[in-house]
Amino acid sequence: MAESLQIPGMELTRGERYALLLPQLQALVAGETDRTANLANLMAALKEAMGFFWVGMYIVRAEELVLGPFQGPVACTRIAYGRGVCGSAWKEARVLIVPDVDAFPGHIACSSASRSEIVLPVFANDRVVAVLDVDSDRLNDFSDEDAIGLGEVVKLISGMFF
Repeated sequence: MAESLQIPGMELTRGERYALLLPQLQALVAGETDRTANLANLMAALKEAMGFFWVGMYIVRAEELVLGPFQGPVACTRIAYGRGVCGSAWKEARVLIVPDVDAFPGHIACSSASRSEIVLPVFANDRVVAVLDVDSDRLNDFSDEDAIGLGEVVKLISGMFF
């Protein structure tokens, strides 16, 4: 297990930073079987390396999402199926990029400082078992580049749910 990261410079594009970060994330969780420990380290690494305002996991428990490991301000603990950006990404089983959270119908304001958001579903056995939620304190801060880079992280996370 790698216990330190070589943080890519902020002068690089996000795509370049994701490419440099992914092998380090893989090394970070290699050999550790505890899902909570791995998710906690992955969230810390993403926040530190990418400079996100908030990054965390919501885990499917019955008919709601329950807050898992995260980094950032205090967050909503439970989110109903289909509610807000996270619940919608779960229901629709697809990546949602929201340039302005205030314009998203039914947005749940866990933090008034959050301005834009990307949520990626995590699949195991062809069903959504969790979502990766990333918030920014800037409008329109996420793009397809983030969907691709974070999608690689989600693939790593999905292996923890088998």
